[in-house]
Amino acid sequence: MSVIIHPTAIVSEDVILEDGVSIGAYAYVGDNVHIHKRVEVMHHANIVHDTEIGENTRVFPFATLGSEPQDLKFGGERTYLKIGANTVIREYCDFNTSTGEGSITTVGDGCYIMAYVHIAHNCSIGNNVIMANAVNLAGHVDIHDNAIIGGLTGLHQFTRVGSFAMVGAGCLIRKDIPPYAIVVSQPTKIKAFNIIGLRRNGFSEEEIAIVKELYRIVYHSKLNTAQALEKIEAVFDSNERTVKKFVDFIRSSDRGILL
Repeated sequence: MSVIIHPTAIVSEDVILEDGVSIGAYAYVGDNVHIHKRVEVMHHANIVHDTEIGENTRVFPFATLGSEPQDLKFGGERTYLKIGANTVIREYCDFNTSTGEGSITTVGDGCYIMAYVHIAHNCSIGNNVIMANAVNLAGHVDIHDNAIIGGLTGLHQFTRVGSFAMVGAGCLIRKDIPPYAIVVSQPTKIKAFNIIGLRRNGFSEEEIAIVKELYRIVYHSKLNTAQALEKIEAVFDSNERTVKKFVDFIRSSDRGILL
């Protein structure tokens, strides 16, 4: 299996292109880029520098990956962008490298990132994340596995979105979103938990019942967050996977959770 590079593409000598890579017309691939097997970089896409792209990923026209962070703290230090395997990056996406010597902006495996999404410096995107058109992430945002972010949503710096959470279109996220939540806009708030998403991802009815009770305790009792967590830990096995993920996420929140 050979590498295919269109004659009009510009490809640095300081790159690693594995078998089956294709580089389209007028694409640009800069220094210190490693592109794994069967990656498709379409016409007019830009892989600027210091970027690794996992196998079978598709980069659509006019996407820009590995560009310098839009951060006044950035001083020209060597930083990186790493994108996983089997990910789709649609038109006009912009993913930045990070700030802080040797640090990495990361996007996981199996993600589907739609057009015009901006992923800023030092963000961490988990596996199987879906982001719809024109989602904008500020620096240091952390999106956990299997989360879904609706279009035209903005996330404040240092916010987190938990696993299997679903954020509706047009939200402005200033607080952390716990795992399994459904978030709606106008105003931005937790509406329910993602029962359909859990069923589609193989959660048992017993686990779903536990998640329902977790949300009842945190969001529909008169307890504050600390009291609610104490009650959860008293009632449930703290090592049960849905309980542990939920409690650990809330306890580790610096910004506080959306209520």
